[in-house]
Amino acid sequence: MAFAMLAYAIFFATFLYLIAFVGNLPWVPVTVDRGGAASPIGVAVAIDLALIALFGIQHSGMARRAFKSWWTRFVPEHVERSFYVLAASGVLIVLFALWRPIDGVIWATDGAGAAVLWALFGLGWAIVLLSTFLINHFELFGLQQAWFHFRDRQAADPTFRTPFLYRLVRHPLYLGFCISFFAAPTMTVGRLVFAVGMTAWILIAIGLEEKDLIAMFGDRYREYRRQVGMLLPMLGRG
Repeated sequence: MAFAMLAYAIFFATFLYLIAFVGNLPWVPVTVDRGGAASPIGVAVAIDLALIALFGIQHSGMARRAFKSWWTRFVPEHVERSFYVLAASGVLIVLFALWRPIDGVIWATDGAGAAVLWALFGLGWAIVLLSTFLINHFELFGLQQAWFHFRDRQAADPTFRTPFLYRLVRHPLYLGFCISFFAAPTMTVGRLVFAVGMTAWILIAIGLEEKDLIAMFGDRYREYRRQVGMLLPMLGRG
């Protein structure tokens, strides 16, 4: 239980830093546009894309059913998710530390335009956080599994639900990320590399996750896919 709480605390601190990192907020030392080591643009793009790929491989690879079946031969099931959360946080910390800013402004706004984009930036992160609670925040980040083991309780079998935002899009959590990544009052080349790279990973992750969801829920999830858009209402059905 203590390990799960520690993993969650590290995740939450990393999540807050991610918001500041993407938003180029002034009260953190390293952001997507500031503080990293200077490199030629080709080298910087290669390093940044490699860091995004490392995050994607860890995040999607460790979430697959085949990996979990192998991994739980060595790690107890009630802390498997906490190890996953800790690993994801660690890879993000590596990304923050090694990220290479890339100069060049794609667009810049001020006044009302900047205010709208800042509002969208905040809305995106709010959607991310809300989406985790709509499904099961504490199970998603490993606390429920550890708590149930601590109390000698058995978790209920997973059920298919579509609460609130999940009736509009299949992956509101990923939609929130995409909104925040692109809602930039000042879009630099470096932030665009981050936004495009992470969005490419999100599309790959959705494909992998939906295979697992179909394997778990069968025709119920197939029908859900036919009715609800992937990241935007009515778009990406099939």
